[in-house]
Amino acid sequence: MFKRFRQTSATAVAAVLGCALIVAAPAAAKEKPKKEEEQKGAQLKPSKEFSPALKKLTEAAKAKDMAALEAALAEGQASATSPDDKYLVSFYELQLGIGKSDKAIQGKALDGLLESGLTPPESLAPYNYFSGSFAYGDKDYAKAVKRLEAAKAAGSTEQSLPVLLMDSYLKLNQVDQGLAVAKDAIAAARAAGRLPSEELYVRPASALQAAKRNSELLDMLAMRLQDYPQPVIWRNTLFILLQQEASDKVMNLDTFRLMRATKSMTQRPEYLEYAALATEAGYPNEAVAVIKEGQAANVIQTSDERFNTILESQEPRAKADAVALKGDAAKPATAANPKLARQTADGLVGIGDYAAAISLYEKAAAGGDPLAQYRLGVAQALAGQKDAAIASFAKVQGDRARLANLWTIHLSAKAPAAAAAAAAATAPAN
Repeated sequence: MFKRFRQTSATAVAAVLGCALIVAAPAAAKEKPKKEEEQKGAQLKPSKEFSPALKKLTEAAKAKDMAALEAALAEGQASATSPDDKYLVSFYELQLGIGKSDKAIQGKALDGLLESGLTPPESLAPYNYFSGSFAYGDKDYAKAVKRLEAAKAAGSTEQSLPVLLMDSYLKLNQVDQGLAVAKDAIAAARAAGRLPSEELYVRPASALQAAKRNSELLDMLAMRLQDYPQPVIWRNTLFILLQQEASDKVMNLDTFRLMRATKSMTQRPEYLEYAALATEAGYPNEAVAVIKEGQAANVIQTSDERFNTILESQEPRAKADAVALKGDAAKPATAANPKLARQTADGLVGIGDYAAAISLYEKAAAGGDPLAQYRLGVAQALAGQKDAAIASFAKVQGDRARLANLWTIHLSAKAPAAAAAAAAATAPAN
């Protein structure tokens, strides 16, 4: 028997999801009000009583005199009677908020502008976006959803909008709505040739994990790997998959093989569990190879008694097993028996004889062995036959369909360095 390296607490599972920094709510744009003033000014008809205050507001704003603007606003608020007057008060209140870098004033002004019904169509997107972002920062998620959905409907192209909207829904425990926003934003970013924000994967995954929607959680993590194929993310994803596989040792072993292929084995406990599983399943060559790789990576110390004990028992067996496997592979009776063909192929993969393994897996798969169909794709992948492997994985059904999909993602994904470069190239400027 052996000890599993996996923790089982919900906290531990949530921790490996990772947590990127949420996009900070930005300050209101400074150019939009100027454009609106030019476009809207000619259409508004201030009342006679409001005109003296309006003159002072205009002059103070033009001079960027915040003290004078604040005083004029007090006068204007007292004399504003018509909807146009009140719209202009909110408009200049926004100028004051921008000039003083005061988000509270900006937020109040934006509410006045939007609720007036007089905001021109071209300003609906930015005003709703900034109002929504301020609401998000204030943790008023219901208001944030309302404003951000309005900004989206008005055609906002702010890159942080989907993240803020998604997270607002998630904060309201509206997981399905948040998930839909995330998936739409991911698809849009990919279509535009941009790397989707990692927030679009991490936060929905955390919400799905909390809701115990495990299948959807793994689907989201698989989507994340398509854009972020770094080893640490592979390890986190496969860690969660191992948690959910529980006591299925055969499935665990196949999962560790993918972890090994993605170079995401980084700690001693997982090497120990992998080696123990391979030993227990009767794959001495695989157990020895895994330990040797761990030693070469300096994850396992050559003085580690636990691993040395495994090596002492498995190395002699490995040599004898390799000879026997080659002999069995050449026997017609082996190829004629699907189960025996698959078992022999499993051992051949352990000694790196992928060509012989592939031939036997093909025969076993043709005989209706679903596990052979899956492991055929693995052998082809390890042999560098990318297209053939992807085609084989596409035929996998049943309990290994998810692993087959993950292998396909691994074979199809951009290199981590390329993904990182793309992320840097598409990151918005501060």
